[in-house]
Amino acid sequence: MNPRPLPFKQLTGISEKTVSIHHDKLYAGYVSKANEIADKLTKLTEEQLAAANQTYSDLRALKDGETFATNGVYLHEAYFDILGGDGKPAGKIVDRLAMDFGSFEKFQALFTACGMAARGWVVLCWDLHEQALRVYSGDAHNQGGVWGCLPLLALDVYEHAYFIDFGSDRKAYLEAWWKNLDWKKIDARFQKTA
Repeated sequence: MNPRPLPFKQLTGISEKTVSIHHDKLYAGYVSKANEIADKLTKLTEEQLAAANQTYSDLRALKDGETFATNGVYLHEAYFDILGGDGKPAGKIVDRLAMDFGSFEKFQALFTACGMAARGWVVLCWDLHEQALRVYSGDAHNQGGVWGCLPLLALDVYEHAYFIDFGSDRKAYLEAWWKNLDWKKIDARFQKTA
């Protein structure tokens, strides 16, 4: 696994310093740890496999770390991949958001409220079971995700995503984040999954 480059040059209201630390250190760190864990999993001995149990074992620790690090990579990629736009909703996804949530404005209000309530992530997903758009929140990378759902829009609400620019004012960060969305990319993801 290799870190992906940023798909944009700069954002409106979110500083280059915040983006640099977030992407080049934190996200790249998840990529590095995911690779390290994958390597260690390939080197487990027969004794380590035989000692596997649900309380603690080398295998359990590595598998728990694997989901945390890998989801840290994937969620950050989903977060960065849809930034760099003008924030103006466009595409078939806007119609589907209105259908599934009552209106685009109702979706945006729900998603923003989830952004205020979550400790880690808010994700708009295409639910393969329901054949509908759903919003899920998670307090950690490996908590809150739903099997059978494909992420379309990911919002990082951990403090590292906004504290340098906004201090503890998460609401101001959310307002800036909405202004940077690239709805063409979000719509392209939607059209691939729905």
